[in-house]
Amino acid sequence: MLQKQVFKSYDIRGIYPDELDDSGAYEIGLIYLSLVCKRTGKNPEDLKIFIARDIRNSSFNLHKSIIDALVSRGVHVYDAGLMSVDVIYFAVGKYDYDGGVIVTASHNPGSYGGFKMISRGVEWIRGGDMWNHKDEMTQFPEKIGSIELVDIWKDYLDHIFSFVDFSKIKKLKIVVDSGNGMAGIMIPKILERLPQIELIPLFFEPDGNFPNRNPNPLGDGAYQKLSERVVLEDADVGFIYDADSDRVFLVDENGKFIPGDEVIIILAKQLLEKNPGAGIVYNLICSKNVKEFVEKNGGRAIRSEVGYVNMGVHMKNENGIMGGEVSAHFSYAKNYYSDSGYISFLIILEAISEENFKLSEFIEQNKRWHRSPELNMPAENMQDMIQRIKDHYRDNILDEIDGITVEFSDWWFNIRGSNTEPLLRITIEVLNEEDADRRRDEIMNVLNF
Repeated sequence: MLQKQVFKSYDIRGIYPDELDDSGAYEIGLIYLSLVCKRTGKNPEDLKIFIARDIRNSSFNLHKSIIDALVSRGVHVYDAGLMSVDVIYFAVGKYDYDGGVIVTASHNPGSYGGFKMISRGVEWIRGGDMWNHKDEMTQFPEKIGSIELVDIWKDYLDHIFSFVDFSKIKKLKIVVDSGNGMAGIMIPKILERLPQIELIPLFFEPDGNFPNRNPNPLGDGAYQKLSERVVLEDADVGFIYDADSDRVFLVDENGKFIPGDEVIIILAKQLLEKNPGAGIVYNLICSKNVKEFVEKNGGRAIRSEVGYVNMGVHMKNENGIMGGEVSAHFSYAKNYYSDSGYISFLIILEAISEENFKLSEFIEQNKRWHRSPELNMPAENMQDMIQRIKDHYRDNILDEIDGITVEFSDWWFNIRGSNTEPLLRITIEVLNEEDADRRRDEIMNVLNF
């Protein structure tokens, strides 16, 4: 039986098998099929669907169930086996498949299972859209489709390496923390082409229980072991991936964690050097340092709503070359407007290969503003609380494109409601770091906390 709570804003995620089981996955496959047919105008027997899965304990069974559903209606399924999320974007974009599915629950704990789904043209099929479509989906007759195992490693590697100048990546020592997720499979394949890179692997053994750390790099203490190992090994940089490896964060050579919006600056540096005047998309809770860096280096800073999918929309509509978020989703126009933790990995290696480049120094040189960690406050009367902000700061409201952004000469904040929980999410940034607590207390007083 399908349960509404597993159909999220962008994807499908639920505890396996309590919230999402094999029979539910079969039904989800049929709903997905109906939507793909609607979007493409094709019958099931004319469809070619690309499928892959991650290393979660639930993924093997969910993978089988959704393939069974599609093949039972005549679909031709192309199965790549264990792959990272960005591979389905590449495959559907390059080979013009009618759709793509990866079996994953993103960065959720090991007890979860789920799906991320797209249609032709790398267009998302959102969880909410599927739930709304389930009662009106087309009922197709049973037919026998086909399953073909595919190996796209060479083409995929050629694609991600096209974003960098191979000859500029010098000998480096790096630590990569896979967290027992998909990066432990992907990174060794990538580094076969970079023998000059000395890799110190952390938790590369695939394990769907994620025994060594939180599968979300932003979880409490998740990057601590990486930081310690970078310092111990005197490494140039550390990388930490989430479970399905679409997101990647860094620690610098001193073991200091680098938030996603500071990583955007590193990526933008390389892309603007090769593409003068290019557009860089950043979401509205990113540090102002991003906008200032992009414009100082001749680029166009394009402001976006929060949410990975929104970056792709702005890149397409405003001719952007890349987009990035605090959450470390980094998307590229030439990657079919989709994110990739591995294209980002290679661009960062290229950046720090420059002579005498130190991550800590680069970040410090380009850091004028100081952004505090996001606050998540309980909000049973969310609209009343937002109205208090509007009334109190009415003369300084910058816009309301995603919540409310209030701006002053030496500080700014954004407050927006969660789409899934009764929470207010608050981002605050100040020019003078010592002002952060005072500004936070000011906002809390307005909200009566």
